[in-house]
Amino acid sequence: SRKGNCHDNAVIENFFGIMKSELLYYKEFESIEHFKEQLAAFMDNYNHQRIKSKLRMSPIQFREKFNKAS
Repeated sequence: SRKGNCHDNAVIENFFGIMKSELLYYKEFESIEHFKEQLAAFMDNYNHQRIKSKLRMSPIQFREKFNKAS
């Protein structure tokens, strides 16, 4: 990203905000290993189950649809 251009990072900033509010701020982790397991579960849910309002489908569904079209 370019220095001083917050719009370059908008997508990842949004993702980290969601991850913090849904994973980090409300759970307590017993160990680093427990955190890694919970993070993997969050990522799986985020990519496969969570419906994005703009896409009206999950990121994986969008990718599969895009790949079929091309």
